[in-house]
Amino acid sequence: MAKVKLKEFAFARSGDKGDGSNVGIFVTNAGDYEVLKRELTVERVKQHFRAICKGEVTRYEAPNLFALNFLLRDSLGGGGSESLKTDAQGKTHGLALLELEVER
Repeated sequence: MAKVKLKEFAFARSGDKGDGSNVGIFVTNAGDYEVLKRELTVERVKQHFRAICKGEVTRYEAPNLFALNFLLRDSLGGGGSESLKTDAQGKTHGLALLELEVER
């Protein structure tokens, strides 16, 4: 195993869900999906987003898509037009998670 950034083998899509951001990470094969499940724990994702995520992180598994979806509650400063954050819709949060290093 070697340390690599998620962006080397995974894809992401993110957006807003009210005051929370929704971050989906997906891969193209079962082996890499096992890496995602092992490495992307709720605790690790919460730590990665510690500067912006003030609420709970929930992980949803979609094995048929080789994907994990994370809901980062209280991460958008109110969301939409309520927020003073640069990215009030969480569009860049997926790209931020792809910078995380994992053992593959």
